Amino acid sequence: MNKKNDRKLARQAFDPLPLGAIEPAGWLRNQLRIQAGGLSGHLDEFWSDIKDSGWIGGGAEGWERGPYWLDGVIPLAVLLDDAALREKVVRWMDYILTHQSEDGWLGPVKSQEAQANDPWPCFVALKAMMQYDEAFADERIVPAMLKFLRRLDPLLDEKPLSDWAMFRWMDLLIPIYWVYERTGEDWLLNLASKAKLQGYDWQAHFADFRHKKRVRGEDARFETHVVNNAMSLKGGAVWSRQSNDVTDRDDVYLAIEILDTYHGQVTGVFSGDEHYAGKSPSQGTELCAVAEYMYSLEMLVAIVGDAALADRLEQIAFNALPATFKPDMWAHQYDQQANQAVCRIDDDRPFATNGGDANIFGLEPNFGCCTANMHQAWPKFTSNLWMRSPDGGLVAVAYAPCTVSAGLDSGAARVTVDTEYPFRDTITLTVEGGGTFPLRLRIPAWAAGAEISVGGGAPAGVDAGGFHCIERDWSGSTTIELRLPMRTRVERRYHDSVALLRGPLVYSLKIGEFWKQVKGETPHADWEVYPTTQWNYGLALDEADPDASVSYETRPIGDCPFSPDGAPVQAVVKGRLVPEWVMQHNAAGDLPQSPVASDQPEVDLTLIPYGCTNLRVTEFPRIG
Repeated sequence: MNKKNDRKLARQAFDPLPLGAIEPAGWLRNQLRIQAGGLSGHLDEFWSDIKDSGWIGGGAEGWERGPYWLDGVIPLAVLLDDAALREKVVRWMDYILTHQSEDGWLGPVKSQEAQANDPWPCFVALKAMMQYDEAFADERIVPAMLKFLRRLDPLLDEKPLSDWAMFRWMDLLIPIYWVYERTGEDWLLNLASKAKLQGYDWQAHFADFRHKKRVRGEDARFETHVVNNAMSLKGGAVWSRQSNDVTDRDDVYLAIEILDTYHGQVTGVFSGDEHYAGKSPSQGTELCAVAEYMYSLEMLVAIVGDAALADRLEQIAFNALPATFKPDMWAHQYDQQANQAVCRIDDDRPFATNGGDANIFGLEPNFGCCTANMHQAWPKFTSNLWMRSPDGGLVAVAYAPCTVSAGLDSGAARVTVDTEYPFRDTITLTVEGGGTFPLRLRIPAWAAGAEISVGGGAPAGVDAGGFHCIERDWSGSTTIELRLPMRTRVERRYHDSVALLRGPLVYSLKIGEFWKQVKGETPHADWEVYPTTQWNYGLALDEADPDASVSYETRPIGDCPFSPDGAPVQAVVKGRLVPEWVMQHNAAGDLPQSPVASDQPEVDLTLIPYGCTNLRVTEFPRIG
């Protein structure tokens, strides 16, 4: 990064590496290839809102959908070094840059529509341009961003932020600071202050939280919208770089605590279908919120440097993210449910404000925003697996197979991560070159008894819940073996139900499936999914010693690990049918209060990782 002047911005705890510094491998690279072979890599060929986007001169939607798609496909193209995808994003960016208005505006200029000169979609376009500059070193990017921000500055005096832009102001500050670090132009910080002052006060929102129950349709507001909330989590920390106020930086902890307490789901996300929906596992969570929560956490880890935030990032990435896609990623849900016993079209739904098709797998169920915005999650997770530390070192933020190449103060370093994590507990790192520098490895809070071996030495215990630092001369090649013990954990949930977790993975009942095509054409059709096996079970387990109640079987990691048949690990636990627990409103009915009695025979139940399921039960009644 060529930083010309960042003296007025507080230094981040860690600096993300430029796009392309991390090369995915193993199952992660294959997952990105699945994504590129599905909707992400082909929407521009048939979906009008991308194919004929107003952002490239077409007559279709010219608001947020084009920038959303570009913001995810740029990193996808770079990470895979996919020539066809690279050609697509270059064509898009060339058009946007060569058609920038003389006054600096980016994208279609509208004069009479309600969205006339709405800056919100430009926030997303600016984030896409940041990534494009890092990967393609296009000298046009910084001047184009500066030109737009100069136009925006007086415009906000005439027309302050409103609607979506008012609630998503933090997504404007990120590119403003990025440009400032490259130009040192102080007026940019004044623009950032103006945007913050015009934006919604999320700190006050969570300090006096008034939405502790499921929001009814007539009470839905911008501030109860699940995606706005997911975006907001990074706001205080982003602003703290300019305010230098630790209370701004740390306001995320109260926000996460509030959301977990009143709307939290076992996968680490919170409910919102499409607004706050309470803690019932039959309520939904919008896919856009999953993607934006992940992006917020990636920014938060960089600014705050807290390993607990990276724990949460992995929990969402390995569970909620893959579960909301058809395994081939040619279809997605608008809303996923932790207890998802059926996916069908019916207006009799438990959702707070969404429609009758919100949980089917399709091209654009309920609404097309997720079809446009879902693409960023896997690529940005990949590009934030590792970061730099201010003392010239490298930091392992999250674990997945990859190779990291980074220029450090002490020299060029290369780290190869060979692992089948999160499905296995061992991670092998090979560090080559770089001279003497600190290497920080995240040890998750759940990994009590973690051990590390450096250069063939005897394993040594390391503390869970932080970053373990190893500083030495890495010249030559050094192998590190890290073992993160994965013990079964039982979490008490809604109505005193239980959920099983092991390592970063949540486990769910494997339910037989029948897929019914209901509209569209393959491969991008819409599908209902019906259960072919019983789902309404309670668990019989020893909560004090859950490992005594659960056995695990590992299987090879195949081409599609995030699928019911491809699950690389499964658990077996005892359970009984709970006959009175039945479908209600085309969903798993309200969980009975635990413990429950059942005179049904005890049977072995097969559970697989949540991210491998399409239908599932995740929060179970406890058999008393």
